[in-house]
Amino acid sequence: MATNKRVFTLRLAEENFDKIKVIADKNKRSIAMQIEYLIEQHIEEFERKNGIIQIEK
Repeated sequence: MATNKRVFTLRLAEENFDKIKVIADKNKRSIAMQIEYLIEQHIEEFERKNGIIQIEK
């Protein structure tokens, strides 16, 4: 299945990884999807407080 998502390596402290795994399991998500969800939530919160982030291409 093709995707337009970028691939990158993320290093996490073991404790944070383990905690995200618990959260992901409770939300019936993979660890990768849970991390993506958390990032999206943080971006939305940031933009609510600071305005929309403009991406220059």
